[in-house]
Amino acid sequence: MDLKPTESELEILQIIWKKGECSVRDVHDELAKTKDSGYTTTLKLMQIMHDKGLLARNTDAKTHIYSALMSREQAQQGALDKILSTVFKGSTADLVIQALGQHRASKDEIDAIKNFLDEFEGRK
Repeated sequence: MDLKPTESELEILQIIWKKGECSVRDVHDELAKTKDSGYTTTLKLMQIMHDKGLLARNTDAKTHIYSALMSREQAQQGALDKILSTVFKGSTADLVIQALGQHRASKDEIDAIKNFLDEFEGRK
């Protein structure tokens, strides 16, 4: 799947990943907690996302129910690939150094990174 959701589409996907299947009203009510957005804007965005293949729409009931066709992992991988190639010119080391240098990682996160690196070294 080579879809690249926009920032607004990612906000909608985050809600659907968290809640599962949602109506437009469900998504709009959640978005309204943090931003000023009209219901019709949310509806239009979700229709576009359906047309793009980011959302499935069940039309069996009066209220249409949407579900994500893209997993959180697929979205993360796509965003990471884009950032890695455009911002860091393909340098994984620069990306990791920047991420760890700018954001305080917890001990558990550092341990998980070390374990991953140990496993990665063992696969070579």
